[in-house]
Amino acid sequence: MSGVLHAIGDLVGGRYRVTNYIGQGGMQEVYRVHDNLLERDVVLKSPKNPTAEKRFNRSANLSARVNHDNVAKTLDYIEEGARFYLVEELIEGCDLGHFLKNYVAMLDPFAAGRVMHHLAKGLAASHHVNVIHRDIKPTNVMIVGGQDFVGFKITDFGIAKMAQEEIEEAVAGEEDGLTSSQTALGALPYMAPETIEDMKHAGKPADVWAIAALTFEILTGKRPFGAGYKAVPLIQEAKVPSLPASLVSKSQFAPFVTAIFDLIKLCMQKDPAARPTADELVRACEGLYYSTVPREFGTIKKFDNNRWGFASALGSNIFCHVDSVYAAPALAVGERVWMSSYPGSPLRRAFPIVKAK
Repeated sequence: MSGVLHAIGDLVGGRYRVTNYIGQGGMQEVYRVHDNLLERDVVLKSPKNPTAEKRFNRSANLSARVNHDNVAKTLDYIEEGARFYLVEELIEGCDLGHFLKNYVAMLDPFAAGRVMHHLAKGLAASHHVNVIHRDIKPTNVMIVGGQDFVGFKITDFGIAKMAQEEIEEAVAGEEDGLTSSQTALGALPYMAPETIEDMKHAGKPADVWAIAALTFEILTGKRPFGAGYKAVPLIQEAKVPSLPASLVSKSQFAPFVTAIFDLIKLCMQKDPAARPTADELVRACEGLYYSTVPREFGTIKKFDNNRWGFASALGSNIFCHVDSVYAAPALAVGERVWMSSYPGSPLRRAFPIVKAK
C-alpha cells in the first residue's frame, strides 16, 4: 500500500526520508520517515485537503506545547511548497482501536484502570497548557509495544484544532452532517452533551467525559450510548447504562470493576462543572492499585470439568481457573486467551484471563 502524497524514498524538508506508508485518517496521511540529521525514525503527517493547511499550522502550534510521557510528542513542523507537515514521535505498537478489533473485545478492569490512569495523566498535561484534544477515541490512543501492552500515549494532538473545526461544522449543520463527517462520526460515541449542543463552548470537561466513555467501552466491550445519530439523544440525556451482571459476578473482579465504574459515572455527569478535572481524575486513579505485570497471549490446551485447565504460552504451560476469567463463564480447548501469569508450583498461574480473538 502506498500513499497519495509521497512514494518510498521521497525526501521532505531536506532531512526526512520516507521509508513506509503507515495509513490515513479522516484528515491526514501518515508516513514513517527516517530523520537523516538525528538518525532516528519518526512519523510524518500531512493534511489530505490543502484547504486545511492553515488549520494544520494552528494545530501544530498547539500540540507542541504538550510534553508528557503519555502524549505523542510533536517534534517538528515543515512548510514545503504547497504542503504542510507535522513530525511526531514514532510509537512502535498499535492504536487501541486496532487492539480491540483484532486481539480482545474488552480489557479486564485492571488493564482498563491502567489505561484510564495513563490517559488522564496525558490529558492533565495538555490541560495545564490550555490544549483541549476534543477527539479522544480508541484510534487516537497508541499502545506502546502493541500486544506487549507496555504503555499508552494520546496521539493526534497535532490535528486537534482541525478536528475541532470540522466537528463544529458538522454539529452546526443538519443531523446528517454530524454522521456524514468521518471525523465527527468517529468522535460521536465519545462526545459530551455540551459538545453536541455547542462545540465552541465545550472545554476541558468534554475531554474528561471522552476518557470515561472510552473506559466504559474497553471495560464492557460496548460503547455507552452506541454509535451514529441514534446515540445523540442518549448522550444528551447522559444516563450511563448499568454494568452487565457478568462483569461483577466474580469476587476477583467485582470490587475493581465497581471502583472504575464509579469513576466513569463521576466523569460522565451531564453538568460539566460537576465532573472532576483531569488532575482530580489522575489522583482518583492513583487509588486503583492495578497490576503492571506483563501480558501474554496463549491457547487453552486442556480444560477439565469446566473449572480448571492449562494454557500454552511461550513454550510452557500456565494453570488457568475459571474464576480468573473476566466476563466469561468458562473456557474451551483451542480458545485464545490474554493474561498475566504469576509464579506457582508446579506451574505458573494465570490472572486475570480475558478471552482473545
